Amino acid sequence: MSEIESTRNDSLAWVAGSDAPEKSVLDLGFMALTDSASLIVAATQGFAQPYGLTLNLQRQASWATLRDKLLSGELDAAQALYGQVYGIHLGLSGPATDMAILMGLCQNGQAINLSEPLKQAGVTSAEALATRVRQSGAKLTFAQTFPTGTHAMWLNYWLASQGIHPLEDVNSVVVPPSQMVTHLKASRIDGFCAGGPWGALAVDEDQGFTLATSQMIWADHPEKVLGVTREFVEQYPNTARALTMAVLEASRFIDENEENKRSTAQLISSSEYVDAPLSAIEPRFLGQYQDGLGHAWLDAHPLRFFADGEVTMPWLSDGMWFMTQFRRWGLLKDDPDYLGVARQIHQLDLYRQAAGALGIAVPSNPMRSSTLLDGKVWDGSDPAAYAGSFTIHARSGLAAPIAL
Repeated sequence: MSEIESTRNDSLAWVAGSDAPEKSVLDLGFMALTDSASLIVAATQGFAQPYGLTLNLQRQASWATLRDKLLSGELDAAQALYGQVYGIHLGLSGPATDMAILMGLCQNGQAINLSEPLKQAGVTSAEALATRVRQSGAKLTFAQTFPTGTHAMWLNYWLASQGIHPLEDVNSVVVPPSQMVTHLKASRIDGFCAGGPWGALAVDEDQGFTLATSQMIWADHPEKVLGVTREFVEQYPNTARALTMAVLEASRFIDENEENKRSTAQLISSSEYVDAPLSAIEPRFLGQYQDGLGHAWLDAHPLRFFADGEVTMPWLSDGMWFMTQFRRWGLLKDDPDYLGVARQIHQLDLYRQAAGALGIAVPSNPMRSSTLLDGKVWDGSDPAAYAGSFTIHARSGLAAPIAL
């Protein structure tokens, strides 16, 4: 991928005088995932330098390792799971640490895959899976990537929508995304929920099929975010704004046209970054799906990084939704101050400054409304009632595992 020429107004670069970044060299954590693309592009293709930044990319082996390094200060900022940031802030997997979300990184693009043995047994639909779960004494084992992360919540929500209790009817284990196909191949798991390219790679290697995509659960759902500690924002506010601007520009570049998407897919496929065949990355990056069951389609809600700022906007309602699911599955014993916590974490003022300087529209209302696959509407207006509205939920004294 050649050096990207981008036209910028130097007066908006925020690198002079009192607006200069307090810290100019940042260690940026990411996972071997297709949706790390905007961070990789920002760091390697000339988007950070105009803002006085050098971004050193640090690939992490697991979400738990990424979390630990972010909290220790070994990483300055990182690609993070939406629910992971909230879980850390709320102290659900260790001591509570005040966290901050600078912007959204992506929407859509995750997948629920089942194994080849289940495919051979005819378990190739949601109905067949529900029947298999009801009729078999042996529990199936599904993997997700982090106990409070997006994939655990997508998997739980999808299973529950099919009448399968995710805490009682199946087993759940945590596996780093890049290891999913290996575990599937070794028959250690019967299925998984993870980001790309690992769902596509499982199909390509005849290790199963994609039964559902995350955008089938919630079209244009929140997924990864640019996460930092609250201490980082308070200590380096200019740096946080400059980093946000650099990643915003990279995100806008990727989504600009198909040529940019193809060149980005080529870039991230290398061994330094995602380390996966381009054939497993590019098609779904472009919204071109085939599920391993003979079906192919152009997805109406593909993985996206910008969408005129719809993706990058740190919607308060997005963060609040994950807390409703923590409450639903027993990770939270009581209803938190949903809106108050979201306002603590989401750096809306900083985002407005960064986006405004780049001419990116910022909605006046930080809440949005969506209808999920079970017909429930989520708009953040009454989160406690929403959290308590589900028929399938954690029973008293039964909570999802959170140790990691």
